[in-house]
This record gives sequence, C-alpha cells and structure tokens, in this order.
Amino acid sequence: MASGLILGAQALWTGRPGAAMRSTDGCDLRYRDGVITAVGRLQPEPGEAVLRADGCVVYPGWVNTHHHLFQSLLKGVPAGLDMPLLPWLAAVPMRYRRRFDHEAALRLAARIGLVELALSGCSTVADHQYHDGEGMPFDASAAVFDEAEKLGLRCVLCCGGQTQARPSSEPLPRWALPESLDHFMARVERDVRRFHDPGPMAMRRVASAITTPNWSCASDHLKPLAEQARQLGIRLHSHLSETHDYVRWAREQHGCTPLQFVAERGWVGPDVWYAHMVHLSDDELRLCAQTQTGIAHCPQSNARLGSGIARIPEALALGVPVGLAVDGAASNEAADMASEAHAAWLLHRADPRAGERAGQPGGDAGAITVEDVVHIGTAGGARLLGLSGIGTLAPGMAADVAVYDLDQPRHFGLLDPAIAPVASGGRPTLRALLVQGRMVVEHDRIPGLDLAALRREAADFVGSLG
Repeated sequence: MASGLILGAQALWTGRPGAAMRSTDGCDLRYRDGVITAVGRLQPEPGEAVLRADGCVVYPGWVNTHHHLFQSLLKGVPAGLDMPLLPWLAAVPMRYRRRFDHEAALRLAARIGLVELALSGCSTVADHQYHDGEGMPFDASAAVFDEAEKLGLRCVLCCGGQTQARPSSEPLPRWALPESLDHFMARVERDVRRFHDPGPMAMRRVASAITTPNWSCASDHLKPLAEQARQLGIRLHSHLSETHDYVRWAREQHGCTPLQFVAERGWVGPDVWYAHMVHLSDDELRLCAQTQTGIAHCPQSNARLGSGIARIPEALALGVPVGLAVDGAASNEAADMASEAHAAWLLHRADPRAGERAGQPGGDAGAITVEDVVHIGTAGGARLLGLSGIGTLAPGMAADVAVYDLDQPRHFGLLDPAIAPVASGGRPTLRALLVQGRMVVEHDRIPGLDLAALRREAADFVGSLG
C-alpha cells in the first residue's frame, strides 16, 4: 500500500524543531506513491485505502544513525557486562568476531537487529559494518542490504574496517586482519558502485567509515579516505571521543584532541558525522558548529559502558547537527529507538552539568524537551545521513510514518498523548510503520515474519557460543 490516508489520530508530530513539531491544522495524513501529499483535516476520497488511527499518535519514522547489527547476537555477554569500553571491546566484539565469518550468522544478527528497530518505529538504519576485509568468505555488504530490503527498511551501510592493527588478545580471522589502504578504498568504491543511491529518499546509501580514525588506520591514510569519499559523493563516519581514556591517549600520542587530529586531515564538515562524541571541549563544540560536523548520540550505550553523558543540549544550542542512535546491542541490550529516545530525555535532565548551567544544584528538568528528542531522532538523523527527503511529515516528504497505539496502562491518564512514545517509557504498541508508504509493521507484527522461529534461531546461536 504505497498510497492511502491515515485518519483520526490524536496527535501528529512533524519532526521539525520547536513549536513547528506539533501539527495544529489537523492530524490526518495522505500519501501517494510513497510521498506525503497533505497533512491536516482530511476526508477520505472514493476508493482510498484508509488506516484508522483513533487512539494513536503519529510520528515520523525514527532514523537510527549508528548501529552494529552483528552485535544483536551478543547481548549481555557476562564477561563484558560491567566493563568500560576498552576491556569490553576485548571481551565481547573482538572475542566473538570469528563467529560471524559465516553468512548465516551475520544475516541472522542483522535480521534480529532490524526487526527490533522496526518494531520500535524505526524506518532508517545506519549500520557501521566492519565485518568485511581481505579474505571475507561472503559478501557482507550485500547480506546486510538484502536483510534490510526484505523487511522494507532504509539502510545506510557504513563501510568500516582497519588498515593498521589494533591491540587484540584474541587471534583474529584472516578477514579481520588489517587490509591495505588500496584494498579498503577499492572495497568502498565497489560498494558505492553497486549499492549507493544519491537520491533524497534513497533506500540504500553507502558511507566510508574506517572504524576509528585514531586507532584503525595510519594518520596519513585519513586524507586519502576523505578525498575519495568526496570524489564519490558519499559521507564519512566513524567513532570519536567516546571516553576520557580516548582523549588522553590522543593528547599523549598526537599532542591534540581527537577532533583536532581529524580536522587537520579533512575529517570535519557537513558530510561527516561521528558516533558518541561524549568528551568534547568548548572549543570542539564550537568547531563542530562552525564546520557542521555531526554527532550520532548514543545515550544508552554511553551510560551502559560508563563512558559518560555527551553535551547534547549545549551542542543543540550551538547549532551542531545531532542525530539519535542505539549503537550495538552488545553494549545496549535495548537496541530500539523508543528506549533510546526515553533515555535521552531523562539522562540530560539528570546531568549535574545541566544544573550548573542553570545555576542550581543537581540537574535541570528543562535541559532537553520531548520535542528536542523527537527532532534529533527523526529530522536530525536524516540530516546527518544526507537524506533530505525523509525525517519530517510534510507534503513532498517520504511517507515514513510510525503510528503508535496508546493502549497500554502506562498511557492511561496521560494529559498530553503526543509525548507518550518518548516520555512514558517502554515500547509502545505500533499500529503501523510505513516506509515510503509501504506497510512494514501492522498491528505490532511484521507481516510474514515468524518471530518464534527467529527466537529459536537466536537461542541456538547463543547456545553454540559456549
């Protein structure tokens, strides 16, 4: 159903910032051939397919700007459950990387992650995929894109990897060893030629995404990577400034902060976004604003690993582009966008720095609003990914629409139903998720998906880890 009418919702939020978030002219939405044609008080046309949204609120589909889908089979690994980032990396993703050198394992993990996201109302997923390299026995990029296509989700594949060795206590499979710069660049270009769609509503995009610019490649590799990406017309992505240790290491090794280091090598600008960015100085925040370098904000993973709370309210005040992201499920056992949005709303209010800015002890209940969170999780994310045709509900934009049913006790008695998907916590019932006007989730189920079978496959894989 790429055309139809969503009728009778209690509220519709557009994804736009501030007061423009709330639709005041009516909450009905019409779409034709996957594109929104009208928002307001509408009447069904003869023969038009109608989706009743009584008792529901309507949001744009969430845009998840940073994920590691393979980690969907590594949730709650006991050895890494209470560890900070660096030992966690060794205990979880590095330790288990070799278990994903079979296409079936990667596909299963991707499917689980994509299903979890879709059921939260997420329409677009950026997967930072570093399970590829020289000697990889299958086409990992094609596998991820195929799984997203089967579910009807937009996918941005961030081609990761390393061109120099990172410390590891575990023996790595051949495909996980450092590859040459030429091989990495050829792999990125091959994926761009095969998959990348530059259109504003693209279902498939590719980004160049060396895993970490300070550790995963030699410093003289960064400029060639940036130059190649811009020649190909794609974006740059990576991790940056996630922990205090990361910042201290960069200062000791390079005599500057991680952001200063990458800025000197062409890795800043409106076509660049980084995951985490937890530890930024005032000068670095201003540099992000001046260059329009974006932040994929991962509040739950940052908290789970004890990395800290990113300075997102300050970044937004300066005009820094910000999106929302779940990061990998191995450091975020609730890797869905509804949980992420709820965490973002709460964490920044509890941040003592917010209280300091407000001139009071404790936090600041006004540090970030529900509207702020919805904006960064929808239109903000679309901006980071360069998808100008998605992320807001307005005529001419893609019909990526989440229709939430407020049928659970946590929603009873709520005076402002519009805030429920963020403020009430938990995953609200999803009456429908449309992507480009096509039904991806219907009555809280994905049509054609055997969820019980997926659960059994996941249990079998986890049982094989020993």
